[in-house]
Amino acid sequence: MIESYEFGKIKIAGKVYTSDVIVFPERVLSNWWRKEGHRLSVGDLKEIIAFKPEVLVVGTGYYGRMEVPEETKKFLEENGIELIYAPTQQAVKIFNEITKKKAGAFHLTC
Repeated sequence: MIESYEFGKIKIAGKVYTSDVIVFPERVLSNWWRKEGHRLSVGDLKEIIAFKPEVLVVGTGYYGRMEVPEETKKFLEENGIELIYAPTQQAVKIFNEITKKKAGAFHLTC
């Protein structure tokens, strides 16, 4: 469960992260970087795809500036992964409410 989020900072299981993260039920992958910064490509999601969640929640940043291109949406759909994306503050709330097997990818700034 994600305890809190504010611009540039997310708190998960008592630990504060100040760089983008991927969240799995049992662990957090910190310092998550995307190949193209504000564009989410399939290659940026290798660990998530290997985990095979039912749902992927993507936080697109405080102002929602990270883009989720059509090819990424299509790839996830074809692989049976439901995609939900929203500005990070909203995405955190959604992530915490989901009870299915899930993963989260959160951009903390922009």
